[in-house]
Amino acid sequence: MTPRRRMLILVSAVVLLAVVGALAFVRASSRADEKNHARAGGPAVSHGEVTLAPDGGGRRLVFRNMAWGPFRDELATVPADAPDGPRTASGVKCLRFHSAGGTGICLQAEAGAVQESYRAVVLDSHLKKIADRPLAGIPTRARVSPGGHLVAWTVFVGGDSYAGTDFSTRTSLLDLRTGKYDASLEDFTIRKDGETYRTADVNFWGVTFAADEKTFYATLATGGHTYLVRGDLAERTVTTLRENLECPSLSPDGTRLVFKKRVPGLSADAPWRLYLLDLASMKETPLAEERSVDDQVVWSDDRTVVYSLPGDFGADLYSLPADGSGAPARLMPSALAPAFLG
Repeated sequence: MTPRRRMLILVSAVVLLAVVGALAFVRASSRADEKNHARAGGPAVSHGEVTLAPDGGGRRLVFRNMAWGPFRDELATVPADAPDGPRTASGVKCLRFHSAGGTGICLQAEAGAVQESYRAVVLDSHLKKIADRPLAGIPTRARVSPGGHLVAWTVFVGGDSYAGTDFSTRTSLLDLRTGKYDASLEDFTIRKDGETYRTADVNFWGVTFAADEKTFYATLATGGHTYLVRGDLAERTVTTLRENLECPSLSPDGTRLVFKKRVPGLSADAPWRLYLLDLASMKETPLAEERSVDDQVVWSDDRTVVYSLPGDFGADLYSLPADGSGAPARLMPSALAPAFLG
């Protein structure tokens, strides 16, 4: 092959790659713009007032609106007994969200010159910022304590999925009463099998708070295993309780946890099933959801949990009895990160 022919092949390859890249960019831009336009048959969404106040006008659901249109990704609200009704959007955008006791935690993306960065923003009942912290990675979990005094969040700092093993997380806690900020739960003392445990491969995620505003539960990963841990903010300790529990969510009465559990024999990409753990007896009960749920459920009341599954336009919310009975039912389409208030 002559030098000229080699050069022609090289130039052609470069031009082809440039054309493919340009087409991909145009397609991605078109897809992004398409999401800004409401789709036919989608939920009705309009701008209005959204409050996180416990007495803010009856029982209601606040969530990240995933419906295509100008209000996509904004916090929105509907009456809890009318989840398919018109949505009121707030203007505040969140990737992850939770609220309790008049406090909200909103994990946001911030556009940059080269790439996005992320920030945890604590909101008051009027959605005004009262505190914020930069995030070291991609937002994935967020929780507020029942009294609204404590907030926690988890980010991926390596990898992007809990399904595999090649990931690292960082979980932070902020006490709004004192301003005490724990950038990482890895700074807490770990008690495992009655002894202090230290290792470099520790990861935490999925915090859920008890009503006493000092006790919490979370997932600890180490040595290729996951554990349910109980944390004590006053002592700055976490104690392992049980193996193979992830993303626990404490019931309103503080007696039970619903969590996702890796079940042997399932696909490595969809390994989880939802289970209930009774904290008094430590008995596990499988819930009646046969799909793999990669989410930290929320309790809509003392008998029912709500969680997300992938949908046609991002994610849909499903409800399910927490005692193993019944069957899952779609609660609302195009929604994520719910909180039941009032």
